[in-house]
This record gives sequence, structure tokens and C-alpha cells, in this order.
Amino acid sequence: MASVVHMIDADIVQWTRPEPERAGTPLLVALHGVGSNERDLLGLAPALPPAWTVAALRAPMEWGPGFSWYPLGTPGSPELAPVDTAAQGVLDWVDRVAPEHSRIGLLGFSQGGSMALQLLRARPSGFAFAVSLSGFVVPGVDDSRDEAVAAVRPRVFLGHGDADPVIPAEATARTSAWAAAHTAVTDRTYAGLPHAVSAAELADVAAFIGD
Repeated sequence: MASVVHMIDADIVQWTRPEPERAGTPLLVALHGVGSNERDLLGLAPALPPAWTVAALRAPMEWGPGFSWYPLGTPGSPELAPVDTAAQGVLDWVDRVAPEHSRIGLLGFSQGGSMALQLLRARPSGFAFAVSLSGFVVPGVDDSRDEAVAAVRPRVFLGHGDADPVIPAEATARTSAWAAAHTAVTDRTYAGLPHAVSAAELADVAAFIGD
């Protein structure tokens, strides 16, 4: 039986521009981490290139005080099917807003970072780039998706701290290897950074998006 796709609630998406000012702007889709919510990544927006409209989505599953895109499972190695189901829900929302925007980029933190990379796998030519901060690529894909990504080599930014206690080193290494093999990657490690986003990392992300 097919999984039920959890739809994004369009009414609670947080935007950095009012609706009349969005048409024609590039769109950055922001995907929060587990246990957080759609307001979490809005704090990054003032440091990003102002041409971009940011839309911060809420994950569909309740988790603790916030929300989750999919069940956690093993840290850095969730089950593949629920991730694909969650990604499809985001893609359905993207399809509804895409006609208004010149191009679309992805930015996710932690679990949201894994979502950004999974969305890129689903549509390698559909996004200008994917930014994954303290995130990871989901293991277990054995179909042709990664071959399709490698054929396109989309732009990817990977940022993580070397003091991250949440994402296992194995998952970070797996992600770096996957990105090097399949994408045009900018891969940055930040000394002493825990499971968080630093000012230096944010400046690097802004430069990457602005290129």
C-alpha cells in the first residue's frame, strides 16, 4: 500500500516578503531540524542575499515541542521510505508556488538538510542548489536517482562543525563522499562548532547563494 503523503500546510508557511512582492523573485525554501518549527530558520534570512524570498516550511509530524519531517530512526540513517514520502509532500507544495519564482533553492538544517539533499535527488535539475547545514545524505537509495544527480552535478553546499554531537561522523563522511561523487560541492568544516550555525558558516552560505 502506498504511503500517505503529508501535505505542507500552506497557511503556516513563513515568508520574508508579502505575497504581492514575491512574483519573479528567486525562492529559497527553508527546512528546519527535528523538534523545531517554521520560524527557526527565519533568523538566518537577514544575512542572506536580499534578492531571495525565503519561505520557511513546517514539517508535518509532531515531535516533542516542535515537528519532524520523518521518524528519526538511527541518527543519520533513517528509513528511506518515510523520507521519500516527506520529500514528495514538499515537492507538491513547491509545484504550487514555482510559477511565481524565477528559480528555487533549498536550505535545510540537520534533518532539514537531509530533506534538501533528498529533494535534489528527486529533481536534480529542478533546483538551483541545495544547502545542507549539519545534515546528511540518507543511505539506502539503490535506484537510478544518484546517477541522475551525477549527470546534472547540481550545486551543493555542505557545512558542519567538527564538534557536532548529534550527527554521527560516519553520516558526515558518507555525505561528503556522496556529494563529491555526484554534485558540484562546496564542503566546509568549522572548527569547534557544535550542532549549530555559526556567523562564519552563514557568511559562507550567503556567498554561495549569491554566486
